[in-house]
Amino acid sequence: MWVLLSLMAATLLGLGTVLQQRGTLDDPRGSAGGGVQFLAGLLRRRVWLLGIAVGGLGEIWQFLALGSGPLAGVQALTTLSLVISLPFGVWLTDQRLTRSVWAGACATTLGIMLFVLLGAPQIGISSAAATVWWTAGLTGAGLVVILFCVAFGRSPAVQAMLFGAAAGLAFALVSAVSKSLIGHLGGGLGEVVTGWELYVLAGFGVVGFTMGQFALRTGALAPAMASTNSVTLLGAVVLSLSVFAETFSPGPGHLVAAACGLALTVFGVILLARAPAAELEEP
Repeated sequence: MWVLLSLMAATLLGLGTVLQQRGTLDDPRGSAGGGVQFLAGLLRRRVWLLGIAVGGLGEIWQFLALGSGPLAGVQALTTLSLVISLPFGVWLTDQRLTRSVWAGACATTLGIMLFVLLGAPQIGISSAAATVWWTAGLTGAGLVVILFCVAFGRSPAVQAMLFGAAAGLAFALVSAVSKSLIGHLGGGLGEVVTGWELYVLAGFGVVGFTMGQFALRTGALAPAMASTNSVTLLGAVVLSLSVFAETFSPGPGHLVAAACGLALTVFGVILLARAPAAELEEP
């Protein structure tokens, strides 16, 4: 069941991201808009709001998948949103798909299949010690700040990758905290509201969302999506092992398959990052 839920989440997230990019590219202020003014202006764009709604539905499906599946497996399948977004990008934002992009899409898909089908990630513990969460949260927050500061003054493609990586780290933490939050739903609304998970999830969600919008604003959909998805996947795998003690199916073959799948996925997203950038529309 979690496999189907994850694939539905990937489809909605891919479409939602392209719709959001369409809204950012239609900004009549062009590259002059930025910061709070840029984000506030997006609230007046219907296609961008539609992208937020579609992406929100994708997040709900992913949340449901995390309730019954391993964090590493669910995140791996939702990473397919990168591949799914490509045809939507051709349709909505005039993205051009080169041979390297097609090769990257194939490599990414094959890598994820190896990771999920042969690596077969297994569910671990449902909760972790406070010290483990503090270490994960502070490390992730520090890396996000560094990537954000380094991104300014770079070329659009590099900015897209750096902002995307920052978003990916935040989203990996959101996925991990979401899985922890699911374990408290049985205790009722009171336990959810009084717990720390809801507020940390919201905080990293806002950070990831903001970094993602800056990445999309560069006009380079593929580098932004590649960086966001690859870092989210790698971050989620690290958190699945370090926080939730998830494992792979017994036997060295499964571990090798998982490692090869991750490596092939990263190679695929590097190829995808070479896709030509979408052009901003003239006012």
